Amino acid sequence: MKRAFLLGCVCLFGIAGFSQDDPVLMRINGRDVTRSEFEYGLKVHSRKTGTELPLKKYVDFFIVSQLKVEAAEEQGLDTAQTFRKHQESYRKELFETCLLGHRSLDNDMREMYRNLQKNALGEQVQLIQVCKYLPQTVTSRHLELARVRMDSIYGSIKKNPDIDFEDLVRQFSDDKRIRWIARLQETSEFEQVAFSLNKGEISSPFFTPQGIHLVKILDRKETLEYDAAHGRLIERWMRGKKGEEKIIARVEELKSENQFVRNSDGIDELLSKGRTEKELFIINGRSYSGRMFERFASSCPQSVKRQLERFICKSLLDDEKRRMTDKYPEMRYDLQNYTDSLLIDEVTRRIIDEPAMNDRAGLATYFKFHSSNYRWDIPRYKGAVLHCADKKTAKRAKKILKKAPFKEWQMLVQKAFNEDGAERIKLEQGTFSEGDNPYVDRLVFKKGDFAPIASHPFTVVVGKKKKGPDDYREVVDLVRKDYRIFLLASWEQELRTAAKVEINQEVLKTVNND
Repeated sequence: MKRAFLLGCVCLFGIAGFSQDDPVLMRINGRDVTRSEFEYGLKVHSRKTGTELPLKKYVDFFIVSQLKVEAAEEQGLDTAQTFRKHQESYRKELFETCLLGHRSLDNDMREMYRNLQKNALGEQVQLIQVCKYLPQTVTSRHLELARVRMDSIYGSIKKNPDIDFEDLVRQFSDDKRIRWIARLQETSEFEQVAFSLNKGEISSPFFTPQGIHLVKILDRKETLEYDAAHGRLIERWMRGKKGEEKIIARVEELKSENQFVRNSDGIDELLSKGRTEKELFIINGRSYSGRMFERFASSCPQSVKRQLERFICKSLLDDEKRRMTDKYPEMRYDLQNYTDSLLIDEVTRRIIDEPAMNDRAGLATYFKFHSSNYRWDIPRYKGAVLHCADKKTAKRAKKILKKAPFKEWQMLVQKAFNEDGAERIKLEQGTFSEGDNPYVDRLVFKKGDFAPIASHPFTVVVGKKKKGPDDYREVVDLVRKDYRIFLLASWEQELRTAAKVEINQEVLKTVNND
């Protein structure tokens, strides 16, 4: 998602901003939306989807998106630690991309990407995790409590390998996402553990700078998209010689652009005595003193000359970063689009995705009123195949199961016929289509033939032909998909109904849709 926005970043230095003539196009619950903001969103949407949405449809899409952002903010999602972290990470990446020039930087990134791909960079894993995020200022007591709690969860998994890991995630994890990660996307500590596990494996608890984790690998694949690694590629490139040279050259340009003025008296005193109270330099009218340098130097143990060079560099870059979104409006919209997408994804996950996945009562009710949508083209057989040791056992088993609920059949067979260790019945239970099971094909659909099992030669079937499923769990994936569509449409309609939206139709006619 990041790169879709970064590719739209045209805030290279020297490019002009927006026209002064930027009228308000619409007002959504009291918030003004200018024409330029709307046009930028339209262009990004076209780039991301590869299609041009008719203007009328995009207006509705834009309004609903903004209402979802409001819903997220009302829930305080814009203040969450995870959101702030992603926001700042993207701001940093966007700043670096714009600062150094998108085209030349992209060429270098792609060259690095090709080189790293030769060394298993393409490997990806899909994972879910039980994790507890811990602040950098966490006390030793809270650290120990988090470790003990995670060890307890891990102990439960070891005792019961069939435990529902997703249920543990729902109960205990600060991160409930199922996601793919590639190398260079996470910290080295997280990456080392995640990529050492096989599909289906669960790690023991481990710490990273973010907190404590318990990871399960759901899938693996070998293909990595360039976009997914872009942020980490930039970080690695900037730490290298080529990146350092590019930054130094750009800093020299910033000195001219941002009215950098040296104070020779202060700098000479600092270099000769190691400290000074005097002013060292000015950037855009802001003074940087010896005291400010001391605070920087305390965390940068090098020679005073080298410390000063880095202090000047950092000060120029920080000043440019502070003013970037005001200086280049498209960068501001780029950042806004990215953070809006983060908020929309998260609020949608909470309001729509989680209920669509886990709301059993809602799924059952939805299925009840839409069961005709799930009828099968060809009838199926819902029941069981019983391979019995003798004819008397087969007759008795059929009699017992016909009077019992379908979900209890396996338990009843185990209790009545197999509990003492002598397996008198082998049971195959489920919903069978033609071709799924040779015994069902012959005994129910009257097709084909089968060879009896030597140890259990009496095979009978118990059940009924069905035109469709009796329970949503028989077609749960389809029902979840449709239920999600239903929930999303209902939510969006609620947002539209409750919102106050005003559109200036005359300004809308002037929107550039090219």
